[in-house]
Amino acid sequence: MKVIIIGASGQIGNAVAELLGPDHEVVRVGHSKGRHTVDLGSIRSIEALFKKVGKCDAVICTAGLSRFAKLTEATEDDFVFSLNHKLMGQVNLVRIAQDYLRSGGSITITTGLLAREPWPGTVPTATVNAGLEGFVRAAALDLEQGVRINAVSPILVTETAENLSLPVGGSMRARETAKAYQVSLEGDMTGQVLDVRDNGSVHP
Repeated sequence: MKVIIIGASGQIGNAVAELLGPDHEVVRVGHSKGRHTVDLGSIRSIEALFKKVGKCDAVICTAGLSRFAKLTEATEDDFVFSLNHKLMGQVNLVRIAQDYLRSGGSITITTGLLAREPWPGTVPTATVNAGLEGFVRAAALDLEQGVRINAVSPILVTETAENLSLPVGGSMRARETAKAYQVSLEGDMTGQVLDVRDNGSVHP
């Protein structure tokens, strides 16, 4: 299959590309570097990407910027930035990608643990993640030609924690996280949120 991976220059995206590479035609897409780039905050950038890469069998998005802040400190800009980039960026990606997917194709986007298990000081990101989970469940009911859509819910990536000098307890290596994206791509489920902690099992 021809698989477009958005965010392929990041920890998770690179791991997904490496995992899928031996069995699929992987098209890596970065934010600002590489042969193909896209800014999820710009619908024109998303449109330009698909006009360039053309028809595909699957789209996987591991990108999407959002901000952390306490409710008492979060500004409207913190919410707007998070909504425009991680939520609407991926929503617009799905809206555009559906016209370039072959029959029976799939889309996998990224939410996050904070949708269901928020930490203090994460309100903008937790809000966006929860919105994405609802979007996936509803969008699955409307997609045509057998196109599937799922979301993967990662936890803290070990490599990211190490780079930021954060505790690595409870984190997961990128290569292990990538397995849930493979399950979404190669399985037959749709409208589901896959938990990386259980190798891509579906949230109840």
